[in-house]
Amino acid sequence: MARIIVVTSGKGGVGKTTTSAAIAMGLAKRGHKTAVIDFDVGLRNLDLIMGCERRVVYDFINVINGEASLNQALIRDKHCDQLYILPASQTRDKDALTQEGVGKVLEELSKDFQYVVCDSPAGIERGAHLAMYFADDAFVVTNPEVSSVRDSDRMLGLLSSKSRRAERNEEPIKEYLLLSRYAPDRVKLGDMLSVDDVQDILSLHLLGVIPESKSVLTASNSGVPVILDDKSDAGQAYADIVARYLGEDKPHRFIDEKKGLLAKLFGGK
Repeated sequence: MARIIVVTSGKGGVGKTTTSAAIAMGLAKRGHKTAVIDFDVGLRNLDLIMGCERRVVYDFINVINGEASLNQALIRDKHCDQLYILPASQTRDKDALTQEGVGKVLEELSKDFQYVVCDSPAGIERGAHLAMYFADDAFVVTNPEVSSVRDSDRMLGLLSSKSRRAERNEEPIKEYLLLSRYAPDRVKLGDMLSVDDVQDILSLHLLGVIPESKSVLTASNSGVPVILDDKSDAGQAYADIVARYLGEDKPHRFIDEKKGLLAKLFGGK
């Protein structure tokens, strides 16, 4: 059976789709057969970040409605043959997603895949609820700002009460914190919440900190998950996150401000 991961947040623009693409690619590159599903019906951004938008013929809703088989809709990633993408529809309404339909697709994927990553839309509407409903693990992505953290806290309430696991009195969804667009120099100036501030509010296990990085935008525009850019801080941060999720002990990087050359030479802080 596949492990189902939902990548979620309360607020838009925090990096959920970037994270979904990176996590899915990281798992697949480590030899785990992985599928990543775009739940954002009507917008459909995941295929752009994965660089497969021209290969979309059938989508998630086509499969739910029986208009295409899962095999017809899945797109094999061009960078890794262990990774498959199930795109969202740009033309359907969010109400086209049904709990029964989503459940059937996930059940079918679970027979053949080790991990299924669900890229959730922002907020608490239908797509977001269905993305989290069947989850085993939740990656809660938040920026180090009060409104983003507050909205993520609300999502934690939904994860603990409105999931299939909660309804069945099963072990709760495992929740992990991913702190994105982090800039230690701005934290030092008081312009951003610190890692400790965010953890004090959310009380979540910190899986990783993704630094503010131009490489994220460059990778997105190129249709390549940023984790494949192993020279960038963001790419390395996502690789560390995947390793920690799989049980490896990795020290947290990118939390402290980088020292300049002179500071390193003369012991400056």
